[in-house]
Amino acid sequence: MKSYELNGSARTIAERSSEQTKALKAMRRNNMIPCVLYGGEKNVNFSVNAADVRKLVYSPDIHYVNLNIDGVAYVAIIREIQFHPVKDNILHIDFLEINDQKPIVMEVPLKLEGLAVGVKAGGKMRQLMRTLRVKALYTNIPESLSVDVSDMGLGKARKIADLSYENLELINPKTAVVCMVAATRQSKDAAAQ
Repeated sequence: MKSYELNGSARTIAERSSEQTKALKAMRRNNMIPCVLYGGEKNVNFSVNAADVRKLVYSPDIHYVNLNIDGVAYVAIIREIQFHPVKDNILHIDFLEINDQKPIVMEVPLKLEGLAVGVKAGGKMRQLMRTLRVKALYTNIPESLSVDVSDMGLGKARKIADLSYENLELINPKTAVVCMVAATRQSKDAAAQ
């Protein structure tokens, strides 16, 4: 998993909700995003510059974030992002503080490797899952997981129960199909001859 450096500024929460709403709107007009860091001894409210999180949010890679909030360092992951329903800009980000003693659950990208025997015979590879949910220490979570499909024949499927990775616990249902080699008209015609 890659790391990402991010600086933030602590913010205070107004006691009245109307004052809080005005403060958040003013913050967003100045290209700042309100954020909350959960999971530590106490929740930390802070804000980050919208330009600073662009490469973190709009990336196919998974990251852990080295947060620096007014000189205090935290290690975190993004737990949730709220987008504007029309403009699609970021309204709020929730971070979860992590450490190297407590496992976390994350979605990890999945890549298929090899050319399946069934594809060589005219079948079509269908990847039904693009990510897998894993539970592990953040230091053990890889950037991506790979599945070798070279031994899969026509009509064969690879399920979660067929997969195992060192130091990772797969959270997805064991019967969920990851990928399969579907028979095509061409492969059915070749088998009939």
